[in-house]
Amino acid sequence: MTTTNPLDHDFDAACRAGGGAPELAAAAALLEMGDRLGLIGVIETGSAFTVSELALVADLPDAGVAGYCEALESAGIIEPVGSAGTTFRAVADFDLIQHQAGFVSWTMNANRPFIENARRFLSDPSLTSGIDLREGREVAVSSQWMGSKAFYPTALATILDTKPTVAVDLGAGTCRLLIEILRNLPQTHAVGLDLDPDACRAAGEAAQRAGVGDRLRVVERSIQSIATDPTPLDGAQVIHAGFVFHDMFPEEEDVADAVLANCRNALQPGGLMAITEAVPYLRNERERRFSAIVTYYHRQFMKRRLLTEEEWTGKLRAAGFSRVQAVELAFPTGRLFLAKK
Repeated sequence: MTTTNPLDHDFDAACRAGGGAPELAAAAALLEMGDRLGLIGVIETGSAFTVSELALVADLPDAGVAGYCEALESAGIIEPVGSAGTTFRAVADFDLIQHQAGFVSWTMNANRPFIENARRFLSDPSLTSGIDLREGREVAVSSQWMGSKAFYPTALATILDTKPTVAVDLGAGTCRLLIEILRNLPQTHAVGLDLDPDACRAAGEAAQRAGVGDRLRVVERSIQSIATDPTPLDGAQVIHAGFVFHDMFPEEEDVADAVLANCRNALQPGGLMAITEAVPYLRNERERRFSAIVTYYHRQFMKRRLLTEEEWTGKLRAAGFSRVQAVELAFPTGRLFLAKK
């Protein structure tokens, strides 16, 4: 049975509060530009910054960065501090703006190769997956923005409630989830595993900025490698996997089963497996439109099969887990599957 977690934000209400499509499009463009310049990490802290400080971070002329800050301020994404016009900080709802922009960024830009090559993929069904066409860091960052209020809160609250001494995230991307766990639980250590070198590099940098770098180990490896070498899971009391298991379906379903079995075996007694995933083609009013594009991208271009709630429940039980539960997320098409050892 699916349950809805009351900790999730009302995504539909958040979009209405954000002002609609024009505002989201503008914010996505400006924030993506800032991310590629390396500036968002400074802005999103909420601390005051100067144009010169941003220019130093980006290795750009002050005049160029001043123009960018003017656009951000005009868009209501940052606000001035003092009267000199050279010092700014993020607005109070910057996190909400960034979250909403993530949906546009992921849908239109993280998947840009599929949009541009649609005719090719539709004309030749024998083409293999287009996953390698995507830029890994762009996918990780836009997913992080989307997830900040749509799927991270539920996973974060669930993991914090268990108070693990060791937490592992498979397909950790930039390790945002683990960094938040470490900031809230000073006795916890964590391992973040991801295949993309740029995402791993960004994770290490983010952990250092957050002051938790000494408790986070970033491992540049695929989730598939856990099937034959589960050592990164040693001592885990919680293992999370966010939107990575579907990369193994349908061709590597036996590998996915082996990964699940090794996760179950590696967990400490009473340990928790938490899998954040998308389920295919949902028809309810809240989820149907975004569910359609997520399912279509994965099926048509990435050649991936998204599992239904029933299929996920069956796989977790077959791996030896008990008390399997599916939680509906604010992220349309998203579910958090929880299973105990």
